[in-house]
Amino acid sequence: MTARIKGGINIAMKVPPHQYEATIAFYRDFIGLKPFTAKAPAIGFELGPNRLWIDEAPMMSQAEVWLELFTDDFPAAADHLANAGVVRCDAIEALGEGFRGGWIVNPANIVHLVREPDAW
Repeated sequence: MTARIKGGINIAMKVPPHQYEATIAFYRDFIGLKPFTAKAPAIGFELGPNRLWIDEAPMMSQAEVWLELFTDDFPAAADHLANAGVVRCDAIEALGEGFRGGWIVNPANIVHLVREPDAW
């Protein structure tokens, strides 16, 4: 494989509306994580060296955790993953025109964003 893939720093928790406020309060008030709103309306929390994003997801009935992976060459990584039979799911959330990344799922259906670090 010519592209390297490594862990990213973002973890997204997609939460349905009926659980959203309680989930925010849990991390902010009970756990005491420091919140930030750099990408409002999502609310993020410092989670050690990582960032935990809590996104309200009206189309979901239960919460999901999504993970981020970095690659130095997304087209090469995408080819490698496709050749390995990894399922792409780019329709799950729009990334914008020209974004150098895409969505995949692991065998347990956990969503991962694979992207070049400077893609934001």
